[in-house]
Amino acid sequence: MSGAAAGRAREADLEAVLAANRALYEALERGDLEAVEDAWLGAADADDKGGVVCVHPGWPVLRGRAQVTRSYMLIMMNTEYIQFFLTDVEAELHGDVALVTCTENILSGGEAEEEGELGPLVGGKVVSTNLFRRTPAGWKLWSHHGSPVLTSGDEDDGD
Repeated sequence: MSGAAAGRAREADLEAVLAANRALYEALERGDLEAVEDAWLGAADADDKGGVVCVHPGWPVLRGRAQVTRSYMLIMMNTEYIQFFLTDVEAELHGDVALVTCTENILSGGEAEEEGELGPLVGGKVVSTNLFRRTPAGWKLWSHHGSPVLTSGDEDDGD
């Protein structure tokens, strides 16, 4: 393959990875659990017990499609609405693996708790690292790791 053809193939792969990343967040916004499941590696592409990994802030590490899917289902069931405004989206290709990093600016809400506190998942900023693997069906999510972005008011510095 010539250098120009390799460059075009690389650009097409990057666009496909970014499209797969967007599809995940759009499925979450729609509450489409089937589309969320479809974004992840399937059993044919990864060991179901440890092949996919998901880490959400404050949750234990989730391994395998069943645990990961259950976590997204719980999020969708306990959130009246959710929107993601992705910023600082970067994608890198490493052979058949793609790394996508972005900031999730989350607007979401759930039921108010008894004492007037805001409900679960009421938004904020999360820095996400999404690893995708190339499969015959396209780029599929292999690992998602979200880390909250701390603001100056979030830190307990003892002052």
